[in-house]
Amino acid sequence: MQQEAKNTIMWLTGWGMPNTAFDRLSDLLPEFEHHAVDYSKAASVEEFFQITENAAKNLLSANSGKLLIAGWSLGGILALKLSIQGLADGLILFSATAKFTRPTEQTDYGWADSYVRRMIRGIGKDRQLTEGKFRQLAFTEFESTLLHPAGTWTTTALSAGLEVLRLVDCSTQLPNINQPALLVHGTEDKVCPYKAAEEMLAQLPLANLVSIPDRGHAAFLKNEICLAESIRSWWHVR
Repeated sequence: MQQEAKNTIMWLTGWGMPNTAFDRLSDLLPEFEHHAVDYSKAASVEEFFQITENAAKNLLSANSGKLLIAGWSLGGILALKLSIQGLADGLILFSATAKFTRPTEQTDYGWADSYVRRMIRGIGKDRQLTEGKFRQLAFTEFESTLLHPAGTWTTTALSAGLEVLRLVDCSTQLPNINQPALLVHGTEDKVCPYKAAEEMLAQLPLANLVSIPDRGHAAFLKNEICLAESIRSWWHVR
C-alpha cells in the first residue's frame, strides 16, 4: 500500500528572531514535515524574496503533499506574498499584518513609516540599542524571558528586513487569497496590533482567528500545546 504523502509546514520567523522560536511547536506536530527558512543573512529586500520563493518552490516540487506556510510578523507578510503568488496551500500567521506601515490616522493597525525609517538608521548606528528598544516594546515581560538573546541576524539583514516591512503591502489582495488561513494573535500586541488581525479576518475569505488574551508579539510561546491542537483541528476540518 502506498504511504500517503506528508504535508509540510514551511516556517518563516520574525524580524531579528531565530528559527528555533518554532522548535517546540513543530515538535508537537509530527504528522507534518517541517522546514525552517533562514534569511538571517539576507543582503537585500530582493534576497528576502528570492530565499523564500525558492524555498517554497523547492518544497512544492519535492513533495506531493500540501504546503502550509507559517509566518511570524515579518514572516507573516512574506507568507502572504507567497500565497498571492500561488505558492501555498494554507497559511498560519502569527502576530501578522497585511501592511505593516500605516498613515498617522491608522496607528491602531500599524506603525508610521517614519518610525521604521528611524529604526533603520538606528541599526546602522547602534544595532544593539535599537534591537533592545524594539524587544522592550514588542514583548511582554513574560515573553522576553522565553526569547533567545538578540544578535542572530547580520546588520544588513536587519536593515533589509525593515525595508521589507516598509515596502510590502498585501492588503488589497486579501480577498483574492482563497487558501485557508489560521491567524494567531495576542490581544496586547504593540508591533502588529490586534486590529490588524481583525482586518485580515474580515477580508480573507477562509480565515479563522485564535485570540490569545494578555499576550504581546510572541503570543505563541508557552502556548504551543494548545496551538498545536488548534492547527491540527483547523487543518483537518477546514
